Amino acid sequence: MADSTGTSNSTKLTSVKPKLVVIGNGMVGHHFIEQLCTQGLQNQFDIEVFGEEPRPAYDRVQLSKYFETGSADELMLTSAQDYQDWGVKLHLETRITALDTANKTLTTEDGVTSTYDSLVLATGSYPFVPPINGNDRERCVVYRTIEDLQDIEAAASQSKVGVVVGGGLLGLEAANALMALGVTTHVVEFAPQLMPVQLNDKAGDLLKSKINELGVSVHTSKATTAIVDGESAMHRMTFNDDTFLETDMIVFSAGIRPQDALARSSGLAMGERGGITIDDNCLTSAPDVYAIGECALWQNRIFGLVAPGYQMARVAVSHIAASANEVDSTTTFTGADMSTKLKLLGVDVAAIGESRGFENAQFVELSDNQSGIYKKLWLDETGKYLKGAVLVGDNSDYNRLLDCYLSQDEIEGNAVELLMTGDESAVELKDTSIICSCHQVTKADIVNSVKEGNHTIAEIKSCTRAASGCGGCSALVKQVMDQALIAEGVECNTGICEHFEHDRQSLYHLCQVENITDFDTLITKHGKKSPTGQQTTFGCDLCKPAAASIFASLQNKYVLNQESSHVQLQDTNDAYLGNLQKDGTYSVVPRVAGGEITPDGLIAIGAVAKEFDLYTKITGGQRIDMFGAKLSDLPIIWHKLIDAGFETGHAYGKSLRTVKSCVGSTWCRYGVQDSVGTAIDLENRYKGLRSPHKIKFAVSGCTRECAEAQSKDIGVIATDKGWNLYVAGNGGMRPRHGDLFATDLDTETLVKYIDRVLMFYIKTADKLQRTSVWMESLEGGLEYLQSVVIEDSLGIAAELDAQMNSVSDTYQCEWKTSLEKPEFLSRFNEFVNPDAKPDGETHLYERVRDQRFPLSPESSGAGNIAIKDITTEQNEQAVAEELV
Repeated sequence: MADSTGTSNSTKLTSVKPKLVVIGNGMVGHHFIEQLCTQGLQNQFDIEVFGEEPRPAYDRVQLSKYFETGSADELMLTSAQDYQDWGVKLHLETRITALDTANKTLTTEDGVTSTYDSLVLATGSYPFVPPINGNDRERCVVYRTIEDLQDIEAAASQSKVGVVVGGGLLGLEAANALMALGVTTHVVEFAPQLMPVQLNDKAGDLLKSKINELGVSVHTSKATTAIVDGESAMHRMTFNDDTFLETDMIVFSAGIRPQDALARSSGLAMGERGGITIDDNCLTSAPDVYAIGECALWQNRIFGLVAPGYQMARVAVSHIAASANEVDSTTTFTGADMSTKLKLLGVDVAAIGESRGFENAQFVELSDNQSGIYKKLWLDETGKYLKGAVLVGDNSDYNRLLDCYLSQDEIEGNAVELLMTGDESAVELKDTSIICSCHQVTKADIVNSVKEGNHTIAEIKSCTRAASGCGGCSALVKQVMDQALIAEGVECNTGICEHFEHDRQSLYHLCQVENITDFDTLITKHGKKSPTGQQTTFGCDLCKPAAASIFASLQNKYVLNQESSHVQLQDTNDAYLGNLQKDGTYSVVPRVAGGEITPDGLIAIGAVAKEFDLYTKITGGQRIDMFGAKLSDLPIIWHKLIDAGFETGHAYGKSLRTVKSCVGSTWCRYGVQDSVGTAIDLENRYKGLRSPHKIKFAVSGCTRECAEAQSKDIGVIATDKGWNLYVAGNGGMRPRHGDLFATDLDTETLVKYIDRVLMFYIKTADKLQRTSVWMESLEGGLEYLQSVVIEDSLGIAAELDAQMNSVSDTYQCEWKTSLEKPEFLSRFNEFVNPDAKPDGETHLYERVRDQRFPLSPESSGAGNIAIKDITTEQNEQAVAEELV
């Protein structure tokens, strides 16, 4: 038995102080000790802690961070030295096998017996592995401990394809871990949707589509019947619907079960389906024995989140202290809020209260198909009180809604207004609002901590424990801290995320000046180091897409470039060069510059839409959008469109979307300039320009403004003397008319000014900041921008001109480039296995071959997709036919 104090393993003599023993050194067990010592109670007890794992407590909620550095250091919540400093005896790798509650003794696996006066069971839970034949095969692992992660890492090093069994919270975290290891990842879920405990069907479907979009294949309503030898991979998972999936490794993350075997064998009262029964003081059926965390059953409920476990720990500390001092404890456990806010594989997900609804509930539902956002509020019968909510795709309302739910204040006005107020601000939250639900930290707690001199996130965490649990509140904690610092007159850090102290503008300049062209170099040179001095190269879904945008703006290289790892940085839609729609299909949007299209072009689009049964719509941007394309059809569709002379319309990217125009002087009797020709020229110049957010143009041929130019990011209106230029107009949630920037410009000057405005916007805007918001936040506003662009007050006009010329000169159609890359095409297959495809369907590779795509015979697909070889003779024949 390993003892951090170096004391003998023999039975300890009875101490003068009462002896308090804790079995379990996980997050909840450690929190109990931490609370005990924070209150100075270690001086009243002789404390011993027994843990089965080889290391002290660590953050099990954020296990996947282990793969960022390959080290467990950043996960550690404490150390053996901390326990020694507290005077607590910590025994690691020590399993308790027997508990005698009558004689108050416990026995270790080595046969050593010890006594206790008070005992706390914090044994937690264990991962549930479905009773499937073959579940113990090689490279079949679970996702629970750091040792499990090491097993996953070892299995992944020998695997191309991995499957996670379980589509709940832990399952999706495990999928994230496999993706981080570079393994083609599948998730198999028995229920008909992901996260069935927290989400309703619509929210689950949207989450599934978003995760599919990221390259993780999700298979719901799948019950695995056996795991046997595979043909193209190590394992074959057979399902009850006669389909199968082949994989090299399997991670079981199908839920947890209370670790209650020790309590059960000792005769403690148990729940019918497991769990140690406790009362409101967290006491079990045995005198002086407490149970806390996931092993405990309160009123027939087991709480599978860390926050309720922390609450139980605080209740147990309070009751033990009160009993020792012979006073009544005023703290009891009355249940816990199971609301949670997460980012699963980069997708925002949140559930509050009765997130799946209840009988006779009223509800408010918001579904934004274009943005991929779904929100639903559950109200009581009167519609005046919030009882639950579910959010997917956007968590910005979470803290405001959670505050409304916890306070049970009557909703003022219509409930729908709770979802229509835009991004929440910490200023709007009450002082009593819970910011960190894990540790029950309020806004006032953080503000007071700042006033006491804690001016960094690390100091706030240490003082209040906020953001030290699941980490989901980190952004809001920083926002509250920053606002409190400003109120105190202290300068605050404006870093883009936890990995960088720099904002987007600073990162842009660093990349430009130092010629940084890849993310690893950027984060190695300028990223924050961990408290242990280690450097992470992993990043997050805030800094990686921002870096991808910066690299594209500076270099205009292929956004899915494998060599420079740009493909790993891209935002969701860019991964497949298409916009995912609400039903899991994709939109196809070819560029129609200036809205001008030939009859042959119309025929080609119509033929493609008819062949693939696509819904077509002429949009406000004067393009023809096609909806309903299957993932596996996208390469074929784009091959046909490119053959017909079309290019990608970048509808999926943060880039130029369209240049709308009227018919101008070419046809209209009121037109004074050629708006169509100018619109086409502008669209061809700026197509492919990557920016902090999407950009839209319009050109009107006279002041009648038929193209609605003043509502666009760049608006051009003809006069009898030239062109008037408007900038920073936007539609969307914050409509804004553009500012008149310059008047009566000739075409050459017009283009020069647009070049400079756009490049200055790209240089200085924040991530995902539209031009309208940028203009409003730009110090000096319109006059300052005019001085920079027209008067060259910063001396950077030549640099801005050169950068835009470089971007324009290096344009490439991303779909045309992608169709020449076998590794890109290997992503586009939707079938679980070869025999499960619909009647009449052929494999993508075969369809690509039939379309004469330039794929080599050695190309192979991802996962278990069966690829048919093409002989050299066949390939040469295909080339010959293509030349003909």
